[in-house]
Amino acid sequence: MRDSEFEFIRTLVYEHSRIQLGPDKRELVAARLGKRLRATKTDSIGHYCELLKAGDAEDELAHLIDAISTNHTFFFRENAHFDFLRQHIVPEMQARHRTERWPQFYVWSAACSSGEEPYSIAMTLTEALPRTSGWNWRIEATDISHRILDKARNGIYRDDIVAKLPAATIKTYFQRGIGPQEGNYRVRAELRAMVSYHHLNLLEGEPPFREPFQVIFCRNVMIYFDRPTQEELVNKLTRRLVPGGYLLVGHSESLTGIKHSLQLVKPAIYRRPLHS
Repeated sequence: MRDSEFEFIRTLVYEHSRIQLGPDKRELVAARLGKRLRATKTDSIGHYCELLKAGDAEDELAHLIDAISTNHTFFFRENAHFDFLRQHIVPEMQARHRTERWPQFYVWSAACSSGEEPYSIAMTLTEALPRTSGWNWRIEATDISHRILDKARNGIYRDDIVAKLPAATIKTYFQRGIGPQEGNYRVRAELRAMVSYHHLNLLEGEPPFREPFQVIFCRNVMIYFDRPTQEELVNKLTRRLVPGGYLLVGHSESLTGIKHSLQLVKPAIYRRPLHS
């Protein structure tokens, strides 16, 4: 891949997703472009760049962002967040619900990838906030990749991924595949029904829901953004939290050096001030 081709790709990706591709990502970009060259029957990266410059390249641009987006995740990744949700956030918000008269407990998985995060949230809430509590909950999940959203909606995972969960969790929340689906597990329908999936570029426009959230998970996303974009995103997410609501970021991320109004609760957990 020529310098000019890499510069074109990285500029295009940044303009449409705000993902910052540094020089260290050059080999990754080349590898992932290989898939698009095969799909478009294009014989070189140079010709692929010409394809992207065409006036009708919007669909291929979406495929490019899909290919570049990193979607590494697993169930209960950074498990301390789910412990904090169960032990601290739910009891606090449940007590406030009685005076605030919130209709539901709303959680946003802002970069949901292939669904492991929102389904982990759903499993946690099923146990921490059961239907018998009298207060319902709902999870909104968004991602920039159409391809990965389809996988999340289907809720089908290989047995080597699901096998890392406790046996009781697997029995309660998954169905084992048979026949053509042998070796796979599917999230049970009643749990899938509690998560709504939407395509969304976090930095463009407003999400397709209006309710404020008690909790927003936006983890391991900002590491791909530059500082101005991180600041823009954090402040956008903050506005979607109820006063006293929580923003959970990845443990490899920090809001140090970013202008924001959030209070640090503990590493990777921030809270919007109650009176804001």
